Amino acid sequence: MGYPPPGQDPYGQQPNQDPYGQPQYGQQPQYGQPAYQDPYAQPQQPAYQDPYAQPQQPAYQDPYAQQPPVSGTPYPTSGGAYPTSGGAYPAAGYGTPGYGAPAQPQNTFGLISMIVGIISIPATCCYIGLLLGAVAVVLGYLGLNKVKQGEANNRGQALAGLICGGIGAGLSLLWLILVFALNMSSLTVY
Repeated sequence: MGYPPPGQDPYGQQPNQDPYGQPQYGQQPQYGQPAYQDPYAQPQQPAYQDPYAQPQQPAYQDPYAQQPPVSGTPYPTSGGAYPTSGGAYPAAGYGTPGYGAPAQPQNTFGLISMIVGIISIPATCCYIGLLLGAVAVVLGYLGLNKVKQGEANNRGQALAGLICGGIGAGLSLLWLILVFALNMSSLTVY
């Protein structure tokens, strides 16, 4: 092993260079390095990335959500982050109940019909299933009429009440006939 050639530092430093990385007067900084580096600044280290970590999944996006309109420019075409004009009062018709406001659906008939219809089936053995079933059928019919007129939006509940009420009333009628027939047969003497 020999000595380094003349003009070269044995420790790998270039001649006429500041040990803090500052170029000397008259020297140009190397490509990719800033012209000035603060000698007292903390050295910048790249952000730590765990090589064994699970890959990050993209955030969930609803496939059925309304997509923003696509234009030829990457910037928004209308609207902005801040309103450009506007009055001190909100526009008429927004959030004010009264004339022109959409009516709330009246789902009471369908809901009560479904509840009473479901109760009418086990109430068959208590002799009130026929009455509850008839009430459920009538309320279910009225609820379906409200749905057809556009005043309600619970067609399924009204239909379930109508069907369960019919089943409850039918089972109660069969139960009463069976009980009546058994009582009549026990009364006759042979």
